Amino acid sequence: MTRSPRSRARLAVVVVLLVPVGLAARLLPGTAGDVAGGLLYAAMLVVLCALVAPRARSVTLGAVAAALGVGIELLQLTGLPAALAETLPPARYVLGSTFVAADLVVAIIGAALAAAAESLVPRLRARTHPHAPDAAQSVPRQRQG
Repeated sequence: MTRSPRSRARLAVVVVLLVPVGLAARLLPGTAGDVAGGLLYAAMLVVLCALVAPRARSVTLGAVAAALGVGIELLQLTGLPAALAETLPPARYVLGSTFVAADLVVAIIGAALAAAAESLVPRLRARTHPHAPDAAQSVPRQRQG
């Protein structure tokens, strides 16, 4: 059974909404802001992966997004993101600037949570819109007794 593709238009709207919410979350004091922003960044990576591969399984999107998040965090060990942020300040929002080991865990947890939430969307949609095109593929059939 082939998975129906996700709507790229909806995914783009979600990315557009996640950016300001994620930036605002970073304004929370201390660790709360760091964690909230990191979780939302990881969620954005999941959605961006879905934009690139709209038929991919949620678990695949989560794994790829987690790997990207970890890779971006590890890149900060090189000093390249910090140097780039000196030249192009908005790069700090995309690549960060300072390595924090805890951010590795946040990236993985955030991607897993976002992928899990993303996998629920077709099921919820099928319940509220039973005749939606992907509804038949999203909800397992119950055995007739």
